[in-house]
Amino acid sequence: MPYQVPEPKIFACTQSTTLGEKIAESYGADLGKVHFSKYSDGEFQPSFEESIRGARIFIIGSSHPGPENLMEMLLMLDAAKRASARHITAVMPYFGWARQDRKDKPRVPIAAKLVAKMLETAGATRIITMDLHADQIQGFFEKPVDHLFASTLFLPYLRALNLENLCIASPDMGGSKRAYAYSKALESDVVICYKQRAKANVISHMELIGDVKGKNVVLVDDMVDTAGTLTKAADLMMERGAVSVRAITTHGLLSGDAYEKIGSSKLAELIVTDSIPVAQKHDKVKVLSCAELFSDVMHRVHHNTSISSKFLM
Repeated sequence: MPYQVPEPKIFACTQSTTLGEKIAESYGADLGKVHFSKYSDGEFQPSFEESIRGARIFIIGSSHPGPENLMEMLLMLDAAKRASARHITAVMPYFGWARQDRKDKPRVPIAAKLVAKMLETAGATRIITMDLHADQIQGFFEKPVDHLFASTLFLPYLRALNLENLCIASPDMGGSKRAYAYSKALESDVVICYKQRAKANVISHMELIGDVKGKNVVLVDDMVDTAGTLTKAADLMMERGAVSVRAITTHGLLSGDAYEKIGSSKLAELIVTDSIPVAQKHDKVKVLSCAELFSDVMHRVHHNTSISSKFLM
């Protein structure tokens, strides 16, 4: 009788429970039970409520702020390691702290590198994530990293819009590679925004490189935080003669007054994934689920089959 590969067990951190349930349902499995004991001072302790000895397990949890989300993932990894799980995969749709991927001034940390080392020390034997802020973060790990692209979700959506005179735009120089990849896939023009920051989350100046007159523009970025860059870029492009401006961003942090900025801007819509729970509903914000993408990749990883078809960029 041929050997049957045991099915993996799927668990979720509390911040990603909803997404974890969707992923487990798409995979065709039940989400595993984890109990969290909490102390009055805020300390917490996760406990797997079923045996995971010798099993392959997937732990789903984005590490967006606050810091307890990352700590929760670390504690669950450590608990799984000490419970003798065979393979422990950290499924992190959003890899937080990634904007600190280098020293851009003296006496600052490289937080992305630190987080990578903590995840491995805690027990992760593999990482699955999506649209890292910087590609080189993969090199911070000594364990395998499957870096997925949300373009597998966004490209079909954009094609379905059937926009005439489509133009892809990057809101900054750092995203130009991503913008060119989208423009190549969609056979469209591309423009770039050049911005200068006074400090974090504050733009002092922005210029447009390229022509958007008469174009339906789609801004592409990996994340949207305060929405200052996207809304300023959208308003600038409409002033330069664009017919419409919409934005696709993988990770919708949407902090501070982001929703107010989006509502008062000339953005037609903002499309994000559910890698991070969207805090509130908004007429201009559309959410595409990444659950099927992750469940498919998890299935391929478990059965040792290729996932190269998920790397469209």
